[in-house]
Amino acid sequence: MVLSPDLLSIAAVNLAELVATSERVAATAGRNDKAQLLADLLRRLDRADVPFAVAALTGRARQGRIGIGYAAIRAALDASNAPPGYATLTLTEVDRAFDELAIAKGRGSAKARTRLLTDLFNRAGDAERSFIVRVLLGDVRQGALDGVMEEAVARASGVPVEHVRRAAMFAGDLDSVAVAALSDGEPGLAPFRLALFRPIRPMLAQPADGIAEAIERNGETAFETKVDGARVQIHRAGERVAVYSRQLNEVTAALPDVVEAVRALPIDDAVFDGEVIALADGGAPLPFQTTMRRFGRRLDVAALRDELPLTTMLFDVLRLDGEELIDLPDRERRAALERAAPKLAVSRIVTNDFARAQAFYDAVLREGHEGLMAKALDAPYAAGARGAAWLKIKAAHTLDLVVLAVERGSGRRSKWLSNIHLGARDPSTGGFVMLGKTFKGMTDEMLEWQTRTFDALATARDDYTVYVRPEVVVEIAFNDVQQSSRYPGGYALRLARVIRYRPDKRALEADTIERIREIFGDANRKQGDARGLRGRPRQR
Repeated sequence: MVLSPDLLSIAAVNLAELVATSERVAATAGRNDKAQLLADLLRRLDRADVPFAVAALTGRARQGRIGIGYAAIRAALDASNAPPGYATLTLTEVDRAFDELAIAKGRGSAKARTRLLTDLFNRAGDAERSFIVRVLLGDVRQGALDGVMEEAVARASGVPVEHVRRAAMFAGDLDSVAVAALSDGEPGLAPFRLALFRPIRPMLAQPADGIAEAIERNGETAFETKVDGARVQIHRAGERVAVYSRQLNEVTAALPDVVEAVRALPIDDAVFDGEVIALADGGAPLPFQTTMRRFGRRLDVAALRDELPLTTMLFDVLRLDGEELIDLPDRERRAALERAAPKLAVSRIVTNDFARAQAFYDAVLREGHEGLMAKALDAPYAAGARGAAWLKIKAAHTLDLVVLAVERGSGRRSKWLSNIHLGARDPSTGGFVMLGKTFKGMTDEMLEWQTRTFDALATARDDYTVYVRPEVVVEIAFNDVQQSSRYPGGYALRLARVIRYRPDKRALEADTIERIREIFGDANRKQGDARGLRGRPRQR
């Protein structure tokens, strides 16, 4: 869409200019150029419009999940009657409409939401309507999400990008950080620091091929039990304890046993990182889905606690008794954790001896746990980042992928949605690249859950397939990666099977297509090494 001079003259407040910028960003290949386009827009925005713009341009509504489905959007689009090219909406008006959509609940809310959407679409041009729909569905694809937007905020405000990233880490979102940086520059970021009862993004790990890789990278390495539980961040000040999920949602009321375990520690205040897990009577871990039952319960919490108690396992401490520890090396944070909560700390050894680490790994697997975490002893806590300082070592290849569509089953499964389409995240486009399909590993209970869930997330349908918003993460095990001309990314997973769904993860945390390429490349190198060894003459 070509904007007229009149539209450009009100760029600071008109949705059309934001959409035009998004389109230019999508058509631009270089990361630096994308960031510059976004920075130019940010400089022109009224400060009140910055939170909406930053959220929308990073693929989400400022209000969070509004809960608008494809059916409501389709009904509103059908009812709208704006002439082609018509566009008068300001960012403030769209943001207020999103507020109203978010609070429309209960009886009659479906009609109210359709009416609100229809009114919105009636004042939007074709490109603006499309953009609003993609924001509501979480499907903005322009190859510029949080990382590029952080660079854009830095350029527009003159604040070093590492300071913007650190502030966003502490804030848990980029919207408020952008407002502060654009309004007051670097001094405006001073309030964004580790604070009690304001959760921060968790530090993330990347997969490793095994123990040898971890030792090769780090030398002396901390190896910890990797439990298949639910990630939590726990804040305490005096008697007050709050528990936050991986998504930074407060879940304190559902987890009284976790609260009691942390409240019993002889400390004044703390911020802990860890996992909670349901264990069988003999101490063996129960499946992840069993643990997650505790997080969805709002009623009869006490009864479910008796039926399914949770064990708290801590592996990091970011603040303790008034001292901020987040920038200290891992070895010092671990020492503080062992002083504060020795009985809650996950088991751990520190070694550069492969045989000792392997024996620990074997023991962990015999106990029924997932594998190991391998941690660099000198690394600080890099909240929100996925890097080599933390490596996860599992017994089989696994990836966290996003469900793009699901096919109707046949035979015994004909009443369910069954075969899921798997996508890896593509940071270069902001979208997802399909890697194949699978229905293996699914129980009847999982099939019933899929059918309910994906029907509600549908964006389009045909006779056999339901296409869904790309927001559900699933953990997939597979044997290897092979080249394939059948899928756009050029790769396919061999013998893929479902391990579990990950309601605790966002689509933005899914594995990337680059990770697929790395696995494929590593496998080819190993095969080449093996062929080379087979071709050598025996040494006598």
